[in-house]
Amino acid sequence: MSEQGVVTYAGVVHPWMCDAMGHLNVRHYVAMFDDASFQLLGRVTGKEDPEAGLGWADVRMEIDYKHETPVGTLVTIRSRVEKVGASSLTYAHEMSGTLDGAVHALMRTVTVRFDLRLRGKVELDAATRERALALAV
Repeated sequence: MSEQGVVTYAGVVHPWMCDAMGHLNVRHYVAMFDDASFQLLGRVTGKEDPEAGLGWADVRMEIDYKHETPVGTLVTIRSRVEKVGASSLTYAHEMSGTLDGAVHALMRTVTVRFDLRLRGKVELDAATRERALALAV
């Protein structure tokens, strides 16, 4: 992912996040990307009424690990929308070193707008679609 996106996460790799080899453990990459997803999808939906009963259901995730991420690394995740479907979004996250810009990992996710009561997908409304398109790079 070479295009810049919106910053959705910034943090540091703590010792307790690392595996026996001294690198960021997979579970913590996923947690950081998940936090970034909430930031991105919040920008897409805007402030929602909790009574509306809508959410997102991830249906596909793919991660490419590009560079070792040791203890003390400052990381920034930038995110962008890649595709807007009738009821789904495909978006990408790029985790890079805050100080050196080295790409550490890339994640691509497909998520579906989800009715929490009916337990099924729903089409994106016009305002949500417009905000998603504005985040497409």
